[in-house]
Amino acid sequence: MNELDLQAEARRILDMIALRPFEQCQPLSREFSHLPARPGVYAIRHKTEGLLYIGKTKSLRGRFRGGHKAFLWAWLDKYSDEDIRIALQVVPYWGNPALLLELEAIILRATEPPYNAQIPTER
Repeated sequence: MNELDLQAEARRILDMIALRPFEQCQPLSREFSHLPARPGVYAIRHKTEGLLYIGKTKSLRGRFRGGHKAFLWAWLDKYSDEDIRIALQVVPYWGNPALLLELEAIILRATEPPYNAQIPTER
């Protein structure tokens, strides 16, 4: 994938997780059985504050079943669980970790979510 294609794909993924109406995002649950057990890029979103955290995973369901630090930070910030949801986009790139890492880095640099401790610099 060339640089222009990479930028376009990162924009497409970002649009899917950032612009999806909040009501269509996945609510929090104990088991997260409603999330697919597939690779994806996800965002922890607040109803009014927007993107709080962005990440990638080989299993969206598995990533959240074990907990997530963004939920602790949201609790510490006294956000209601009703105001926190998960936006996700299933991606087929898990077989190419370097590509997925670069897509995530482009999205993080474009958004700088407050709960992501490190934002990758451009290469």
